[in-house]
Amino acid sequence: MIGGSMIPIGDDDTGIRRVHLIVILLLLANIGTFIYQLTLDQAELTRFVHAYGVVPYEITRLEDIPPLIDFPVLITLITSMFLHGGFLHIGGNMLFLWIFGDNIEDVMGHGRFLIFYLLCGIVAGLAQVMIDRDSMVPIIGASGAISGVMGAYLMLFPRGMVRVATLFVFIPIIFRMPAVIVIGFWFLIQAMSGYASLLTLDQQVEGGTAFFAHIGGFIAGMFLVWLFADRRAVRYQNLRRRGSMF
Repeated sequence: MIGGSMIPIGDDDTGIRRVHLIVILLLLANIGTFIYQLTLDQAELTRFVHAYGVVPYEITRLEDIPPLIDFPVLITLITSMFLHGGFLHIGGNMLFLWIFGDNIEDVMGHGRFLIFYLLCGIVAGLAQVMIDRDSMVPIIGASGAISGVMGAYLMLFPRGMVRVATLFVFIPIIFRMPAVIVIGFWFLIQAMSGYASLLTLDQQVEGGTAFFAHIGGFIAGMFLVWLFADRRAVRYQNLRRRGSMF
């Protein structure tokens, strides 16, 4: 999920009033699942990912193909959010969830945030499925759901300041940038990369980055946030941020 030479490493949490319980539980669930994946040999891991990842061919036909699971195949739109393809994959996703998720959970509340997160992930998975309906390559990762969180953050706190790290001649530099620039730049990369992936869709035989899951989740988050956020909590966070020395 992390791309480019600038990496967000933190934001202003001044106005947060509650423990971000769901973010912590999601982090633990994702990390726990990834640790389990590390215990599998290559054949077992392949079966596990194909069983619980989102396979477009299965979703468009509502038909489970081997390896089979004991649940309706649509459940993979949720189980896939907890699978990751490597340390960089899960590390980037969990970093973004930690940075942006607590603010969104605070203005939604625990239960509504969890529903919002899962809905964004489901929309993200379906968006990628619609791009390549007959693909047998499983889609995995929390990126789509976290993209929804970022879309919500952009809507609620566009002028919020985000700490960003980059390298200048191998020297790490940390500075602040408005969320609208950081997240906007990230989304621009996803949109351009998604368009480029369409041009080579027929030549793709192996999995890659699910750019349209990112795009779909992000757009879902931008719209769904207005159904789940408490406007008073949003105003409170923004007022506290203005007086913060972050």
